[in-house]
Amino acid sequence: MPRTQRVWSPEHYDHVVIRGNNRQNIFGRAEDVFHWFQILDDVYREHSFTIAAYCIMTNHVHLLIRSPEEPLSKVMMKVNKRYSNYFKRKYGYSGHLYEKRYFAKMAKGTRALLDISAYIHRNPIRTNPPIVSTMEEYPYSSYHLIKEGIKPAFEFINYRPLIEVVLGQSSEEYCSYCEKGFDRMGGI
Repeated sequence: MPRTQRVWSPEHYDHVVIRGNNRQNIFGRAEDVFHWFQILDDVYREHSFTIAAYCIMTNHVHLLIRSPEEPLSKVMMKVNKRYSNYFKRKYGYSGHLYEKRYFAKMAKGTRALLDISAYIHRNPIRTNPPIVSTMEEYPYSSYHLIKEGIKPAFEFINYRPLIEVVLGQSSEEYCSYCEKGFDRMGGI
């Protein structure tokens, strides 16, 4: 049975999850994360996209991504293939690196953007046991950029829509929602 075609909406963000096969690690070292970002940057130069929130864990990745010019599937195919090739060469790995096709769910509306981004940013404190005690301690997430007002190193990372469009206020209010409000709302 053929797979169903993915729905692409140029004006919407998607929550994308990529998981290692059998939940195995797909990032062994900090240099792997750096290489992941280099691949994203290379693909961005071919096909423009925006990432509003991200969290890179050892065995999976969460992205809140919008691809306004090309179908998201085309962008993700290139990113996943290039990273898989890199990982296989570096670690002498054969077989499938990823569990299955990436998961993608469209974020419809501003509330969905807020909830999904908070869910993404809370990943490192939701593990059992938590990897870090506060979200800003985790270096492989966009949360610390927002919390500390750091300009992202890559053009494709733009968390401003989360602050300006979603709340229309400040990064402090966004961070407060991620830290406190999201729990009261029950998450996604």
